[in-house]
Amino acid sequence: MSGAIERSGGQILVDSLIAAGTQFIFGVPGDTGVEFYDALRACGGKIRHVLANDERCAVFMADVFARTSNRVGVVEVSSGGGATFAVGGLGEALAASVPLVLIASDIQTRSRGTGAITETDVVALFAGVTKRQEIVSTTSAIPQAVTLAFAAATSGRPGPVVLILPEDVLEGHAAVPTQTTPSNLPSERLPASDKSVAIAAAILAAATRPAIVSGSGVHWSAAWTELTALSEKLAAPVATTIHGKGAISALNLMSLGIVGSNGARPYANDYLAHADAVLFIGTRANSTDTNGFTSPPRNGPAVIQIDIEAERAGRNFPGSVPLVGDARAILDQLHRAVPQVAEDISRARIAELAGRRTEWRSVQPSRPANGQLDPYEIISAISRIAADDAIVVGEPGTPTPYLSSYWEIPQAGRRVVLPRGHGPMGYALPGAIGAAMAHPGKPIIAFTTDGSLLMACGALETAKRLRLPITYIHFNNASLGWIKALQHLYFDRRFFGVDFERFDAAAIARGFGLEASRPANVDDIVAAVKGGMKSMTPLFLDVWVPAEHELLPPVAPWVAAAQGDVNRPIY
Repeated sequence: MSGAIERSGGQILVDSLIAAGTQFIFGVPGDTGVEFYDALRACGGKIRHVLANDERCAVFMADVFARTSNRVGVVEVSSGGGATFAVGGLGEALAASVPLVLIASDIQTRSRGTGAITETDVVALFAGVTKRQEIVSTTSAIPQAVTLAFAAATSGRPGPVVLILPEDVLEGHAAVPTQTTPSNLPSERLPASDKSVAIAAAILAAATRPAIVSGSGVHWSAAWTELTALSEKLAAPVATTIHGKGAISALNLMSLGIVGSNGARPYANDYLAHADAVLFIGTRANSTDTNGFTSPPRNGPAVIQIDIEAERAGRNFPGSVPLVGDARAILDQLHRAVPQVAEDISRARIAELAGRRTEWRSVQPSRPANGQLDPYEIISAISRIAADDAIVVGEPGTPTPYLSSYWEIPQAGRRVVLPRGHGPMGYALPGAIGAAMAHPGKPIIAFTTDGSLLMACGALETAKRLRLPITYIHFNNASLGWIKALQHLYFDRRFFGVDFERFDAAAIARGFGLEASRPANVDDIVAAVKGGMKSMTPLFLDVWVPAEHELLPPVAPWVAAAQGDVNRPIY
C-alpha cells in the first residue's frame, strides 16, 4: 500500500496498540509470542511491559488498571497453558463490565489439527468469558483487528475482547498503515428517548420517598457530578452497590452507603425497602445488590433503570421503566426534567439520614476477637488516615464487607476496587499492581487473605521488582473463612475442606524481598501503614484475625441467620 513501510506482524501489532493509546501491557511471554516481545523491546518504551508471574494475575492487573483509570486494560498471553490460565481472570471482567483487550498468540496456522503442543480451540475456550473473539488470519489485517477490538471493549456495556494471532501472522510481513485510534469510555454519549425520560421524571417528582442505587455504570460514564446534582435536586438519597462504591462522596448528606446483602449498612437496606420510587443506574440490580430482592422489593416501589444495554435495563424488576443509554447523558436529561424539591422536604430528608448515620455509628459493638485483631477496627482505623490519598483493592472474602461498610471515600470516584462480578480469590495481590501502574506516585493499599495469598503470592515478587508503593494488609485466619461461615450458619457446623495450617505469611513476603511484619495491635498497624505511605515502598503486614464464623462481618443474610433465619440466600 502506498506510503506504508513493510513491517513484521509483531511490529504492526505494537504500533497499532500504541496508536490505540496503550501505555501498559500486562503479560507472561511464551513460545508463540516471541516475535511480539521482540517488537515490544524495540518500541523504545512507548509501551511498558509489566511481567506477571501467571496469566490470571496478569488479567487481574489489567482489570484493576482499567477500573481505576477508565482506560482499556491490555493483556498478553501465549497459547496453551497461557490462554487457559487467563480464562480464570476474564470471567470477573466480563461479569463486572471491565474493558480489556487480550492479545493471545497461537500456534502456526498450518499446525492446526496436527496435535501440536499447546493446540487449543481458542475461540471456544474464550467464548464464555469475553464479549468478542477474533482470529487474525493475515498480517495485513492486524490494524483493523486492533481497532475493532478496542471499539468492542468500550462500546455498549464494556467488557473483555480477545484477539488471537497465530505465530505465522506475527512473523509475517506486510506494508499496511497503522490506522488505530484511541477508544474512550464511554464510546458514545447516547441519551434515552424523550418519552421515557418524561415518564421517569414524573415518577421521581411524585415520589414521597425516592431513592437512587448506583452501580459501576456511573464510574464508567464518569457521571459523578451529574449523579450528585440529580440527587440534590430531588433530595433523593443515594445508595451504591459494591461496584458502585464511591459514585457519590461519603461526606455528601444524601449518601446512604452500600446497599444489598454484602457490606450494607442496615439503615441503607431499610431505606430502600420502604422507598416508593427507586432509580437504578448502571447495575445488574441482582439478588446481592438488593438483599434478596427486598431492598427494594420487586412488588413495591416504582422502579426506573438506566443501563447502556437494553436487555439489562429492568430485567430483574418486571414492569420497570427502562432508560437505555449512557448514564451521564441520561442523568443530565433527568436533571433538566425534574423540578427542584421544596426546601423543607430536603431538610427533613437530610435530617433523617443524619440521624440514621449517627445512630449506626453509635451502636458499633466492641467485639471479642479472642486475642486476635478485629477487621472492623483495622479497616476503620486505616480509613481515617488513608482514605483521602490511597487507592484500595480488596479480596472478595473477608475484606469486602468491611471495606464496603466502613471505608468512607471523601471524594466521588472509584477509589475502592472489589471484585464482585464472580468474586475470584487471588485478585487483590496482583490487582494492586494494576492500580499502581494507573496512578504512579499514589499509595496503594491491598487487603488480602491467606487463601488468596496461597493462590497469588507471586505478585509480591512483581511489586518488589517494580518497587511499587503498595501496602499489603494480610488477613490470616488459617481457613477458607467465607465457606466455613456458610458451613457454620447453614450446615450445622459440619466443617469440611476449609481449614489449613496457620503459616508465617510475613516470612513469605520477606522471601520476596518486601519489608514485612506481624503487628501486635491496631496502633502498630496504623503506624506501619503511615510509614509505608511515606516511604512509598512495598510493605506486607500479616494480621491474625478470627475466621468469619467466629466474628461475623456485616453480611445481612449471615446476621439474620445468626438470629435464627436459616434460609440460605439465593444468588
